[in-house]
Amino acid sequence: MGSTYEPRSLEGGNLKGSSKEVKQGRTAHNMSSSSLRKKSELVLVSKLRNGLFRQFLTNLQEVLLGTKLSILFPTVPLAIIAHIYHFGRPWIFALSLLGLTPLAERISFLTEQITYFTGPTIGGLLNATCGNATELIIALFALHRGKIEVVKYSLLGSILSNLLLVLGTSLLCGGLANLKKEQKYDRKQADVNSSLLLLALLCHMLPLMFRYAAGSNLSMRKQTLVLSRASSIIMLIAYVVYLVFQLKTHRRFFEAQEEEDGEGEADEGAVIGCPSATAWLIGMTAVVALLSEYVVGTIEDAAESWGISVSFISIILLPIVGNAAEHAGAIIFAFKNKLDISLGVALGSATQIAMFVVPLSVLVAWIMGTRMDLDFNLVETGSLLIAILMTAFTLQDGTSHYLKGLVLLLCYVVISACFFVMKTPLHQPNTLITGIESSQAAALAA
Repeated sequence: MGSTYEPRSLEGGNLKGSSKEVKQGRTAHNMSSSSLRKKSELVLVSKLRNGLFRQFLTNLQEVLLGTKLSILFPTVPLAIIAHIYHFGRPWIFALSLLGLTPLAERISFLTEQITYFTGPTIGGLLNATCGNATELIIALFALHRGKIEVVKYSLLGSILSNLLLVLGTSLLCGGLANLKKEQKYDRKQADVNSSLLLLALLCHMLPLMFRYAAGSNLSMRKQTLVLSRASSIIMLIAYVVYLVFQLKTHRRFFEAQEEEDGEGEADEGAVIGCPSATAWLIGMTAVVALLSEYVVGTIEDAAESWGISVSFISIILLPIVGNAAEHAGAIIFAFKNKLDISLGVALGSATQIAMFVVPLSVLVAWIMGTRMDLDFNLVETGSLLIAILMTAFTLQDGTSHYLKGLVLLLCYVVISACFFVMKTPLHQPNTLITGIESSQAAALAA
């Protein structure tokens, strides 16, 4: 047997559709992640005679060494060891956060491998649910521990980082690298995502305005939670329609267009069979869940030790480190003047967080008996408003240059500075109740 790895011969899997069909179903998320992958040399593994052992080692090498971020994998066992032997909790937080970076990229890789066997539609659905698995898992563990503010901060930070940091850096780097070229992109995808983000913004602003409009009327304030849950259901319905729009009726708007220039060596076909990819995906998700629990459990200690607020760590640090692989891929394609892919990554991820992860967290909290609403407070909601409006205005003409990226990036810097100096308490009240009204609220709740 040669050194080329054939999933059919090792696992008997049957690829659905031609490679061209699978390639056409690839999204910007897939292509962005593939930019950080590298081929593993399988010469030594291919000489082994035991078929099952050879298959296991091949999969192990492809999963662990098939990424340029493999250097960060040692932080995963180090985080577990630090937790078992009760090292400093800030160390556990830092190691867990670094360990989530390659794991998030590998989940995207394994999802794409399954796509080769299931076809682009089911693969796209998997990508739509697993594309931000890290944020969703962190949110669920934070909900389980009752840390509602951490959930809100981390999800808000993911949206802000995608819209301002990732998109801004991509447009800036792409503009500087292609000064003599006119950078254009397809506005269709940007318009769809911008519309959904504006809908999400409305659902966030209404509970905030409703709370302030209610004033001292405590019975009206309690309706903020009801409004948030109803809005979350509407957002999830809109997201399902968006998936149908993206995967079925208007798939051409979202498919990543590749140039026939020899790039995308990782597109040649599946390197892992479907059963192995599924097993590895389950295992990687379990490890992400473990590290996410460490992150949620130690975030307050890390903030106190480092002298910075929980809001800054959740809104700024968590999204930057957790999505580093996805962000780097978007910037790489911007350098190559492939802005459609960069926009697909940034806008697609922001839309998925705003329209799927956030409302799902509200409904899961409802099931758990936890009071989580869509009222993200004034400064946080104002930052979201500016980010979405700035992005929508920036992308309205279908062309780009480095100044647009610089403005978005500077907006992110200013917002980061705001949350750095704002020492928001983790368990702040989410209402305007003060003085005598607090006793009235307690009586009303009873």
